[in-house]
Amino acid sequence: MKRKIIFVSLLLGFVLSTNAQKKIETTELPKAAQDFLQKYFNHTSVNIAKKDAEHGEKGYEVKLKDGTEVEFWKDGSYREVDGGKKPIPTAFIPASVKDYVAKNYPNEKITHIDYGHKNLDVDLTNNIDLEFTKEGKILKGKKTKF
Repeated sequence: MKRKIIFVSLLLGFVLSTNAQKKIETTELPKAAQDFLQKYFNHTSVNIAKKDAEHGEKGYEVKLKDGTEVEFWKDGSYREVDGGKKPIPTAFIPASVKDYVAKNYPNEKITHIDYGHKNLDVDLTNNIDLEFTKEGKILKGKKTKF
């Protein structure tokens, strides 16, 4: 009986994780997400787009051909932009965040921005991880280990 319960649990987990991300066409993204990609990432194209239900949050995940990953909330506003080790465009980043980085880290570029539930996380090319309020006020910065 234990084996059956374990098997059913594993099977259910597999089915749920398979349904958590569903490939979609770029045209199925909300208009705001399509506009964001066109405006800030017109130098590359979409490799894959998925409807995502990660951690109970509904949204979208887009992987671009240049390696950048963009996540959107269900309304199409951006939640996270990750360039890996490469700088990302900054026109959509709050001015206070860009100004702080320019003043305190003039030789560095932003490689990642993530709007969490409470704060805004920003990573730089020198592996510094900065944390801001959603309004753009600095909270803390630290060197990440790699």
